[in-house]
Amino acid sequence: MKKPELLAPAGSFEKAKIAFMYGADAVYCGTASLSLRSRVELKDDDLAKTIGYAHEIGKKVYAAVNIFAKDESYDEIKKQARVLNELKVDGVIVSDGGVVEIMKEEAPDIDIHISTQANTISLHSSMFWYHNGAKRIILGRELSKDQIKYIMENKPMGLEIEMFVHGALCFGYSGRCFLSDFLASRSANLGDCAQSCRWGYHLYAEETNNPGNLMPIEYDEKGTYIFSSKDLCLINEIPEIIDMGVDSLKIEGRLKTEYYLATVVNVYRTAIDDYCNNPKEYDVSKYQKELEKTKTRGLTTFYFNDPKNKDFQEFEGKQYNPDYEFGGKVVEYNSEKSIVEIRNRWQIGDTLEIIVPGKIEVEEFKIEELWDSETDEKIEFVNPGKLGQQVKVKLPIKCETGWILRRKK
Repeated sequence: MKKPELLAPAGSFEKAKIAFMYGADAVYCGTASLSLRSRVELKDDDLAKTIGYAHEIGKKVYAAVNIFAKDESYDEIKKQARVLNELKVDGVIVSDGGVVEIMKEEAPDIDIHISTQANTISLHSSMFWYHNGAKRIILGRELSKDQIKYIMENKPMGLEIEMFVHGALCFGYSGRCFLSDFLASRSANLGDCAQSCRWGYHLYAEETNNPGNLMPIEYDEKGTYIFSSKDLCLINEIPEIIDMGVDSLKIEGRLKTEYYLATVVNVYRTAIDDYCNNPKEYDVSKYQKELEKTKTRGLTTFYFNDPKNKDFQEFEGKQYNPDYEFGGKVVEYNSEKSIVEIRNRWQIGDTLEIIVPGKIEVEEFKIEELWDSETDEKIEFVNPGKLGQQVKVKLPIKCETGWILRRKK
């Protein structure tokens, strides 16, 4: 059985470290102004730091240059390609045929990965990119498992296949959407999506027999979320995906928090390892429960199990989690008083969970004592009043720097 790569998002160097700590084999990140998440681009210095750190621990970094480029962007693309070649990034994620050509010319040592934005949903299209220099295809999320299996069974041995297994879905076809540009003058295809599909809309129907009389069409008083979709979740389908031989399983979310990243990466890491190590005793039930502790929309398998599935609209139009929130991150462990950077209010009596890398079972404990991180005085509660607010607390197990804690509301 071939164990697939687990690929996680990295919106920053710190998030990359969290992803690696919780089991990612590789991360993908944006490049300055040339990726489809322009709010979380990594400048060249941070990208270099991320690549250097990853290579030291035997991991990989893929850089996204996946905008649909106009001619005025190509000077910058050529410059970025040369930088990526010098930094020895492990792969570059591209959507545009013109960008592919530049990468082959200016960065010949880098593997080319064809982005999901390229709408690759067939063996024939995969072969086109393969013959034009692609090492890996990131499949469109619109494919069913039978269609993916067909591609896996008929592709060349030298062509790798990557697919999304978790994260936000886009109303646009494989993410190619013009709605944001039309409504907000922010192009999703140039990395500046305003997420117009998540907005609430107010719709009206005109009575046939009474022109001019408009009747509101509402899901609730906030409007109708006609474009908003649920989040993809294929945790229960991991055995089928691994059995197909897919090379890389991708998690979406460069804009997500470190807490979300730690939870989701840890769940998929343990699921992959559990199935590969002992497929006969693999139990899918425990993983979904842990994923539901993150802030998420409703979950869907999209078209993976049923290409005619229609149950993937998120009528609430928002992310939610009524029971848990980001608690904090371990800064320094001490058997008596550990230092934790908090992200939400803590007080005596709160229940916290430590997300332990490589374990699906969390370590739960109640806060019995708190100390001010600067004065060492006992306190009853602490609010995250400033960025990087810290507190001292006794942790029930030995923790590493960077481990994530969640707080039960």
